[in-house]
Amino acid sequence: MKLQPDQAPPQAIQAAGEGWLMIDGARITHSVLIGAKGENEAWDCDCPTRVSEKHFQQILKHKPELVLFGSGPKQQFIHPKNYQCLIANGIGMETMDTLAACRTYNVLAGEGRHVMAALIVSSTKETS
Repeated sequence: MKLQPDQAPPQAIQAAGEGWLMIDGARITHSVLIGAKGENEAWDCDCPTRVSEKHFQQILKHKPELVLFGSGPKQQFIHPKNYQCLIANGIGMETMDTLAACRTYNVLAGEGRHVMAALIVSSTKETS
């Protein structure tokens, strides 16, 4: 069995709480796209009930193999039509709450996977 040393992702999600993330020492208080190849950009999506295909089209240019959709404080599934553009391009998508998506991103990015996290950063009050 061939063993490989652990590698840190180009950028890691160091901490997260209600309404914020800490990415490489920077406190982020808005929804964000973060990728294992160093991508980091604001994502204009503040609530899973308002997500549309245009939000996921923003991800296509990065060509990840997998997208982790962090739906906010609670796991909320969205209709597949909203991420049809990912499916059509052979990109997998998993939905989980934002904190779980942060942890999963760190693990997969640390393994060298070309993963992207689409994270809704909001407080519980905003999504209830």
